[in-house]
Amino acid sequence: MTLAQVNLAMSWDEWAAHDATALAGRVRAGEVTPAELAAQAAAGIAKVNPATSAVVEVFEDVVADPLADGMDPSGTFAGVPYLMKDLGPTLKGRLQEMGSLLMRGNRATADSYLAGRIRGAGLNVIGRTTTPEFGVCSSAENPAVYVTRNPWDLDYTTCGSSAGTAAAVAAGVLPISHATDGGGSIRIPAGVNGNIGLKPSRGVFSVGPNGSDLMGVVSIQGCHSRTVRDTAAFVDGCRGGAPGEFMPYWMPAEPYVDLIRRDPKPLRIALSHEWGDYRATPHLVAELERAGRFLEGLGHHVEWALPAVDFRAAFAAQTTCYITNFAQTIANLLRQLGLERPPADLVEPMNIRIWEAGLGASYSERTAMQSAFNTTSRAFGAFFETWDIILTPVTALPTPKVGTTEYLTISDNPSVLDWFGNLWRNFAYTPLANLCGIPGISLPMAEQENGMPFGIQAQARQGNDGLLLQLAAQIERALDGRWNAGRRPGVHVTAASA
Repeated sequence: MTLAQVNLAMSWDEWAAHDATALAGRVRAGEVTPAELAAQAAAGIAKVNPATSAVVEVFEDVVADPLADGMDPSGTFAGVPYLMKDLGPTLKGRLQEMGSLLMRGNRATADSYLAGRIRGAGLNVIGRTTTPEFGVCSSAENPAVYVTRNPWDLDYTTCGSSAGTAAAVAAGVLPISHATDGGGSIRIPAGVNGNIGLKPSRGVFSVGPNGSDLMGVVSIQGCHSRTVRDTAAFVDGCRGGAPGEFMPYWMPAEPYVDLIRRDPKPLRIALSHEWGDYRATPHLVAELERAGRFLEGLGHHVEWALPAVDFRAAFAAQTTCYITNFAQTIANLLRQLGLERPPADLVEPMNIRIWEAGLGASYSERTAMQSAFNTTSRAFGAFFETWDIILTPVTALPTPKVGTTEYLTISDNPSVLDWFGNLWRNFAYTPLANLCGIPGISLPMAEQENGMPFGIQAQARQGNDGLLLQLAAQIERALDGRWNAGRRPGVHVTAASA
């Protein structure tokens, strides 16, 4: 036993039994300090990271002094440790390398607005978690950078792009961590790692000051957690627009932490797995049906139904959005570095092809894309005039094994369009929520055939994030808090061999 283990504030079983809200309560009661919590999380990283490769860097100075970067200990989370995905919000003076060899050594010159909100909510940012290069693909797997593995079975991927956060929360390192979602990157890794993952509505979390919803369109910020109340508290504490936003930001009638204490009224809930050309496997359809029966048992009306969406047009527009957005992201980084094109030894091959495919996109192409976004969003809006929730699997296929390169940006597929088309065959159910700006949440209430966890996704109309959290909290109470049937992954801070 190491000295660090001897001096931990809690046993690992005690640590894993606390969510972030409970840890904050103990800080306020004077039973533990933010520094002790940070030290315990750092010890957890040291314990499981050799197996999972979930964390890129630990900020040792902030572990030693939780106030070093301006965390507000009077905030909701009172100094609970938190990890930031290595993509999205920037932290002044800290590395942000975006999963890319090209960006090695890149340091942010300022905090983003959301970083300030996170610290103001009392979250102590102690390090960075892994992401695929620029967040483009479905798994953080480039052996030249790192290979992040699923703590439930190290032969399998965490999916992505919030790969490291998913593994860290699932392995019990800490109860809450940052995630981003441009097409499922919060919900999919939450679903296959047994976490709760809410993609909020457009207009909840700011991407300012260096980005805006007008430019990004599909990307959103959020977190992974193990309890609904932690996610609700995170949204309550961190939401809101930065000065100069292009659009209004949603504000609920009451804080979500209060709303979720009440069950929702009986809801009209639609089930679907037939998402245009895409279908889930029979086992995953059976898990969706089981979830539907469970919700019927809670008093909700459940039946099969589907929005009247032109799915082919919607996915074509989404593909255009990704190609053009990522191409401009890479182009902007190249300009900062004084480069004319992505170096083949520093940028993954599919990302180079995406840059080539999207760099010369015309205004007319983006206008056509936005037109498809509009008609798709209106179709979902009409659907939610009749239905409160639509329930789908979080993916159509089982979790890939590590090294399944067809989903990765190290793929040798010469066709960008074919590569994206292959992604949609598995990750079909999440991206249209980004297109429409509607909320979606993945809940760990199902299981894959091999015993790994699986998420059931609920989506609602734009701005109705609170209803998703209400429903999630009702399910959590009905399960007596036992998400994943009370199971933990084999690689976990409580495991002697972790």
